[in-house]
Amino acid sequence: MSKHLVIVESPAKGKTIEKYLGPDYQVMASYGHVRDLVPKEGAVDPENGFRMKYDVIERSEKQIEAIAKALKKADDLILATDPDREGEAISWHLYEVLRDRGLLDDRGVHRVVFHEITKKAIQQAIEEPRDLAKPLIDAQQARRALDYLVGFNLSPLLWRKIKRGLSAGRVQSPALRMICERENEIEAFVPREYWTLDAKAERQGQPFTARLTHLDGNKLDQFDLNSADLAHDAQKRLTEAANGELRVAKVEKKQRRRNPAAPFTTSTLQQEASRKLGFTASRTMRTAQQLYEGIDLGSGAIGLITYMRTDSVALAGEAIGEIRGLIEERYGANNVPDSPRQYKTKSKNAQEAHEAIRPTSVRRLPNEVRARLSSDQARLYDLIWKRTVACQMIHATFDTVAADLVPGDSQHQFRATGSTLVDPGFIAVYQEGRDDAQDDDEDKRLPEMAEGDTVQLDEVTADQHFTEPPPRYTEASLVKTLEEYGIGRPSTYASIISTLQSREYVEMDGKRFIPTDTGRIVNSFLTQHFDRYVDYDFTAKLEDELDAISRGEKDWVPVLEDFWGDFRDRVKEKEENVTRAEAVQSRELGPDPQSGRPVSVRLGRFGPIVQIGTKDDEEKPRFAGLLPGQKMDKITLDEALELFKLPRDLGETPEGEPVMVNIGRFGPYVKYGSKYASLGPDDDVWTIELPRALEIVAEKKQKDAERFIKSFDEEGIQVLNGRYGPYVTDGNKNAKIPKETDPKSLTLAQCQELIAAAPERKGRGRKGASKSTAKSSGKTASKSSTAKKTSTKKAATTKKAASKTGTKKTAVKKSTSKKAPAKKATTAKSGGAKSDSGDNAGDSRLSAQPSGDRGSE
Repeated sequence: MSKHLVIVESPAKGKTIEKYLGPDYQVMASYGHVRDLVPKEGAVDPENGFRMKYDVIERSEKQIEAIAKALKKADDLILATDPDREGEAISWHLYEVLRDRGLLDDRGVHRVVFHEITKKAIQQAIEEPRDLAKPLIDAQQARRALDYLVGFNLSPLLWRKIKRGLSAGRVQSPALRMICERENEIEAFVPREYWTLDAKAERQGQPFTARLTHLDGNKLDQFDLNSADLAHDAQKRLTEAANGELRVAKVEKKQRRRNPAAPFTTSTLQQEASRKLGFTASRTMRTAQQLYEGIDLGSGAIGLITYMRTDSVALAGEAIGEIRGLIEERYGANNVPDSPRQYKTKSKNAQEAHEAIRPTSVRRLPNEVRARLSSDQARLYDLIWKRTVACQMIHATFDTVAADLVPGDSQHQFRATGSTLVDPGFIAVYQEGRDDAQDDDEDKRLPEMAEGDTVQLDEVTADQHFTEPPPRYTEASLVKTLEEYGIGRPSTYASIISTLQSREYVEMDGKRFIPTDTGRIVNSFLTQHFDRYVDYDFTAKLEDELDAISRGEKDWVPVLEDFWGDFRDRVKEKEENVTRAEAVQSRELGPDPQSGRPVSVRLGRFGPIVQIGTKDDEEKPRFAGLLPGQKMDKITLDEALELFKLPRDLGETPEGEPVMVNIGRFGPYVKYGSKYASLGPDDDVWTIELPRALEIVAEKKQKDAERFIKSFDEEGIQVLNGRYGPYVTDGNKNAKIPKETDPKSLTLAQCQELIAAAPERKGRGRKGASKSTAKSSGKTASKSSTAKKTSTKKAATTKKAASKTGTKKTAVKKSTSKKAPAKKATTAKSGGAKSDSGDNAGDSRLSAQPSGDRGSE
């Protein structure tokens, strides 16, 4: 019998920790959150001190039973979930569930935290237990309640006023606003012309370039030469004044130092992984989670990096000593600064106990562990290792030179600049990336020059330029800007970005975000009617208040009261006073020449559409979807009318099936008989003719034929080739076919046996919920109506049971509170509009993957 039961979040982490603790400890995983708010209205009760009703998450029932069974054989319970607000909340929820089942009456309960999964860190944590931290629990409850209240009130309003499947969130919506405002800046941008003049010069056979800085003794501003006439006139005068030579009027030599960047925080890791590795924020966090939880390097799993959710840039003294020793061995003592570099954390809420993200030991060199890592793991570990080592190295040293060059005896002046890397210092290991390209003079050498020298002028060139709009956001620059504004927290950025994409509020142009029509309409609605709640300062202030709660400086209920009153009133007022036509920004383009009825553009059920007529007309309105690339605020009447020329009839297939082309919710397609095939990227719905359409049809028929293996029509069972290999389906369940079995040889009985053994498909809706409940909570299951396929939250079946009200009770090492009878209920992983708040719904561990990590984070 194990004397101590230890609970962590992830089974991968558990295996590593159990190895360090020995036979007296049994380590089990919670697989993320074990409870969540009930997925219906009333889960948070503002009228009763924001009382919160929790249900056990259905997928967690089996694991809780296993934990409860193991706990009956143990002397005490050690809660060792992650060292952040979410980890604290997970421990508290598990404590509450086990307490209510009467399993903690005669057992001690201890909370331990560690920031790296190494033997020393784990054993030290076990020796220094503490109680559950009430401020952290309160802060997480407040965050969860806020996300719930926003989601269950604002998202259904968007459904009613704009279209179903939309969502708004406390942090998601300001992030969308940033992207939309940047796009507005780009569209409103008016380029300005300006010219630059450069001297192409040479000295002792070494060519170099100098930029004109003064003309007639006056320093040039960017737009002083703003036309070809002015530029060419100046070019002519400069050439004549120089007469083939430039005089060196002044030479300045300086030495410049550049210091290394601080070690990684969650935010800077996401930014650098995006710039250097092309990783999304979610891919970065998923890979970092794996490195943190443990990798088997040959003698068992070990955590390779410290905890990856941190705002701190501090490093432990022991780690700094190891890093400095490695630098001396590998790069020489001259690359070790006299004293360790200390970095100051900017975040007001960074906890001193937390460290920056670093290798648990820099002695594990990237090239030595690479063979045991996946490609993503190896690349991310290499990035973290290099940044950590570089942060404790000496500065890089550059020699910079600037020379002023004058043509003849004029008052004109050129300047040439250059920079030479003298001592690379930390650059030998690592150099921080940049979001956007910038001019850089590093390693641009100039020939030796002294005051009074002359250099040969080959020519004066005049180059035309136009100012450019600000660049669209990348994941890295969006995360950086959100952090600068104090909006959200680094652990939430990945799920925010994922939600913006899954709701089809944004599209990607390369690696940059472009708002869709849907995104712009939602943003316009929110900024017009809920301006306070998408205001950057307001959102940042609310984050500060949540942080203050976590530090024990504020009580969580007054913070929610300040938010809720005005927000509730605003939702009610907009529900009554804003029409759907106003919300969807219907825009009239003009009259239809044939019918005289109005032609308008608006957001429809499946995306942006143009419409002839109105619902009040005797004749039904006609509709047509916009083409890819067409925008609601840009489309003209003529362009709209062209859309009504579809569908185009092209003829028939050899089998006599009618062939036509049209545009649907998933793009242009050819229809043959009752079947469909998508047009290729180079096909134009307006110009495609029958021969090309028949080629597309033939390709589709061939693909369908290759997919079909066998069929038992009477029983409705088919054997098909799928994306991941052959499988059997009856339309309700899919069953994999064993590799050693020939799909063509399967009998009906074998197919039925495979289907019977296959798991049930996970439902998209919440079974058993009454219509009235679904309606009142805004949780009616629906498919997102957009031009592209949208992802939906999977909800699990809710068992028929009474719900237990969760109240705030902080665990001590041994609970002495009177036990209340437990009423067990289960909840879906995340409930409808609640999770549609789009931020992190508290944290994506609410729908944790089997590894127990934070999923999309």
